[in-house]
Amino acid sequence: MNCKGIQELLPDLAAGMADATPEIERHIAGCAACAARLDEFKKTMALLDEWQAPEPSPYFDTRLEARLREEMARPPASWYRRWVHGIVMRPVWTMSVAAVLFTVAIAAGNRSYIVQTDIIATKPPSLGLPVQPGTAVADLQALENNDELYADFDLLDQLQVQDDVTANP
Repeated sequence: MNCKGIQELLPDLAAGMADATPEIERHIAGCAACAARLDEFKKTMALLDEWQAPEPSPYFDTRLEARLREEMARPPASWYRRWVHGIVMRPVWTMSVAAVLFTVAIAAGNRSYIVQTDIIATKPPSLGLPVQPGTAVADLQALENNDELYADFDLLDQLQVQDDVTANP
């Protein structure tokens, strides 16, 4: 085994949670760095075994019960205060609200961020040549220049209905 594989096993070996195989023992005997690291882990585990948790104060329960009674007697906070306090105290909520507000501001403020089709040039450059009226090029140019008028077909339908009514009374 290599040093990296052995070093992953050293904490378990020092805590006594794993047994050392002959291969691991040979490596530790031959590698000074791994042996030193195992000794450090064993010293740390020995210190942790000696450590005792401190006893809580004898008045801890009494103070906790008094604090609970005070909190229960306090009138509930308004919904606004709870909401704002919850958002400010939790960074995830703060970032979420900021992201939503940013998205709404972008969407409502300037629509050019969302739709950028106006930037694309749709008209070919003019060569400056004279165009004869009645030709296909002239008709296409007339359609291009008056595209808003021709796009509204309701007006054309109304004109056609009026022509039919006047022709057939």
